[in-house]
Amino acid sequence: MFIAKVIGNVWATRKHPGLKNATLLLVKALDSRNKFVGEAALALDGGQGAGPGDTVLVLDEGGSARKILKNPGAPVRTVIAGIVDRVHLGE
Repeated sequence: MFIAKVIGNVWATRKHPGLKNATLLLVKALDSRNKFVGEAALALDGGQGAGPGDTVLVLDEGGSARKILKNPGAPVRTVIAGIVDRVHLGE
């Protein structure tokens, strides 16, 4: 799992039937100082209603992603599991 920011939408003219009505989003991981790190990744919105500009919790593991989607046959690995309201880093 990692915290990321949604940086864009993805549109597809064709999708796997298991992804029908699913929202595809581009996310980029954030470090502890809220700075971007690494490359952008494609993530499926797990029913959270996330959109560009949202800070999200991303799950990057296929079996768990399919459980969140309640679809054991979905061809998915990376899913947005929640929208982050606030992060508190203690000292």
